[in-house]
Amino acid sequence: MYTTNKNSSLKPEIRQDMNNQPFMLSPSGKDYLWGGNRLNEDFAKGIDLFPLAETWECSTHPDGPSMITTGKFAGQTLSNVIKAHPEFLGTHPKAEDGLPILIKFIDDKKDLSVHVHPDDDYAREYENGSLGKSEMWYVLDATKDAKLIYGFYHDMDEETVRKSLADGTIEKYLQKVSVQKDDVFFIPAGQVHAVGAGALIAEIQENSNLTYRL
Repeated sequence: MYTTNKNSSLKPEIRQDMNNQPFMLSPSGKDYLWGGNRLNEDFAKGIDLFPLAETWECSTHPDGPSMITTGKFAGQTLSNVIKAHPEFLGTHPKAEDGLPILIKFIDDKKDLSVHVHPDDDYAREYENGSLGKSEMWYVLDATKDAKLIYGFYHDMDEETVRKSLADGTIEKYLQKVSVQKDDVFFIPAGQVHAVGAGALIAEIQENSNLTYRL
């Protein structure tokens, strides 16, 4: 701990160190219709939304930026602080406009719709230069019958996928995987997937909100 009086001041390098102390974040909440209320009940988020489907815990995405709650930058969005201090990002090649990742909690009271995310190349060309989305799930908790949709049972060509969507038979091709607490899944961009009812998930993903729903 450093102290000063009217006749003294901190050395510049000490002042700099104090300016760059770790800080706490407050998440953005999402009230998607499939969510529950465990994020408030189990984690005391105190977010006035019901349902509370997701909390974006560490985010610079414009759809849900995190707020800084402690230290020198309290009251500012994480996005604005990083814009003012790009040196905080280091040298990651994808960290040009903010953090290259987004961390969230997901409470699935109901099944999510089956969906897929584009990769970086597709998103860059067709989605105004956005990142695509690969993601990783860590299962914080799950009911006994909780399942995930994790790709197809076998390789599928475009014609078969389109036909099965048109005639309502897509579900018979989807691979359903039982899950339990502490399971970990990697979902690369381009893989069809969905979280099933009863799963509580921590997700680390690319900083993207692009979702194509089947």
